[in-house]
Amino acid sequence: MMKKLKRYLMLYHVFFKNSLAGSMEYRANFLMAILVECAFLLIKLLYVIVSYQMDLRVNGLTPDSILLFVGTYTFITGIMSLIYFPNFLKIPYYVQDGTLDIYLTKPVSLQFMISFRYIDFGWAIPNIFGGIAMIAIAFVKLDLQLRIGQILGFILYNFLGIVLTYSLLFLPELLAFWFTKTQWIRQIVYALWDFNNMPMHIYGRPLRNIGVYIIPFFVITNFPPLMILGKLNILDIAWGIFIPNFLLIVTRVVWKIAVRKYESASS
Repeated sequence: MMKKLKRYLMLYHVFFKNSLAGSMEYRANFLMAILVECAFLLIKLLYVIVSYQMDLRVNGLTPDSILLFVGTYTFITGIMSLIYFPNFLKIPYYVQDGTLDIYLTKPVSLQFMISFRYIDFGWAIPNIFGGIAMIAIAFVKLDLQLRIGQILGFILYNFLGIVLTYSLLFLPELLAFWFTKTQWIRQIVYALWDFNNMPMHIYGRPLRNIGVYIIPFFVITNFPPLMILGKLNILDIAWGIFIPNFLLIVTRVVWKIAVRKYESASS
């Protein structure tokens, strides 16, 4: 198992270097992507600025707490843009034009190749560093008496949020194995993703329950801040651990079914 893991880490290192070299080859596009994403980042910061100006409080959450939520959302958005988005966007085209045939011949996991072949640095860099900066500022302003358990919990739920993001974004793209057009489901998924740009407490309880227990997008960027603030109950703590692992298994099962459904473009 360790030998296999080392092999895939080395392969991902190659993907990383190739993607970075590709980004540097077209530096104007790379810089433009960073500038555009910086503009979107400033728009996200407007939510925080308004909350400070109005001293907005949402179900006991202060503006400093809201900054922590927005920072977590921004950071995980950066990870999503770095790893998932440039790969998942290509899945329907792999199926339609037969590119998947080439990947099927590679002596590595097909799902790994499809999921992690490309890395987009331009869109990700502003969000990752901007998110980390907002989280750090929120920690200082909140002046929390943090215990090691809370810090580890915050890191754990960020990691689980990244895992959950993989499943929630990957599963809809697998519809390409059954349907020709899948843009509509992608648009819905990314619209749901944007519900995370503010704490889920601004929504009513029915919508919160849907976003946590049925289509668990709120788990991704709300649970890490809630963990650090000590606002997660035992049920939610368990749910936040269970649902990413469960959906990862579901994703693997659906992927195997989808690949069996695939008909080679050359046959």
